[in-house]
Amino acid sequence: MRVRLSASLVCATAVVLLTSGCAAVTLQGSGAGGTPKVKAGGPITLAVVPKAVGFDFWDSVRKGAECAASKTTDVKVQWDGVTAETDVTGQVNLLQNFLTRQVDGLVYAATDAKVLAQVTRDALSRNVPVINIDSGTSPQPDDVPVFGTDNVTAARKAADLLAAAVGPGPHEVAFIPFQPGTVTNDQRTAGFTAGLAKHPNLRLVAVQFSNSDPNTALSVTENILTANPGLDGIFAANEPGVVGATNALNQAGKTGKIKLIGWDGSPDEVKGVTSGAITALVVQNPFRMGFDAVNAMVRTVRTGRVSPSEDTGVTFVTQQNINDPQVQATLKPSCANPPA
Repeated sequence: MRVRLSASLVCATAVVLLTSGCAAVTLQGSGAGGTPKVKAGGPITLAVVPKAVGFDFWDSVRKGAECAASKTTDVKVQWDGVTAETDVTGQVNLLQNFLTRQVDGLVYAATDAKVLAQVTRDALSRNVPVINIDSGTSPQPDDVPVFGTDNVTAARKAADLLAAAVGPGPHEVAFIPFQPGTVTNDQRTAGFTAGLAKHPNLRLVAVQFSNSDPNTALSVTENILTANPGLDGIFAANEPGVVGATNALNQAGKTGKIKLIGWDGSPDEVKGVTSGAITALVVQNPFRMGFDAVNAMVRTVRTGRVSPSEDTGVTFVTQQNINDPQVQATLKPSCANPPA
């Protein structure tokens, strides 16, 4: 089942439901007081920076970004990132280096909402437009759209999926978030917490961060299992957390006995759904994030008009629907058939 979630996201200077739509607006100046440059013709160079390289999710973002550039005349994407989502300082330095190299636009996912807000301000003060993918900043400037998932609503659904998986009666569950201080982590935490409130039979007995590292996720899951022998379910909120939790359950002989709801759709996670090790996945659309964000940035650079924020949607993947063509199209996106 694929759904387009109606997120309340920033749309220019007003907050509106994305499902109602909103028009692009002309940038009259950035949140930092700069005047945006318009480059009506000639080559465009865009920096696209993930939270970290080396993960299937971010590689899919890269493919989407490069696909968009390949279908547009005179557009070049420069892709680079740190190797760990916890390397906030490294990402700041990388982004500042791109600004020094005078890229025409900056598309990036913030590793820390508050720290990276200054980078956005610096870019806007240099008249360089910014689009955030997946994760924005705090504060989020009105003229910096976010292309990403409605994490709160999707995480509420994850709680529903976990409740359905463990069944009626009292159950102990655990939550493995990933990186404190990131918008996506905080939103998923808020959504999952709100979702649990609808299921009083579920008792949250453990919350441990994976730091977006599968080895850390393995270790914290082992700790959770040791401390909570009656555990019935786990929600892991991103790819590294899911991979680590899956391995820990396998090593403990708990695969399938403890229900696991995951997030993202890496090949290892998809195999987990097929085998029954993972009950369900909340799969984002990273290819679309990269594809649509680059297209939007090109429009901004060419015209001086900023696009509204976009909810790029999620798909809930289970054993029952994993072979559906629409689900497979999300799991295996193609530049030959990019998002419409």
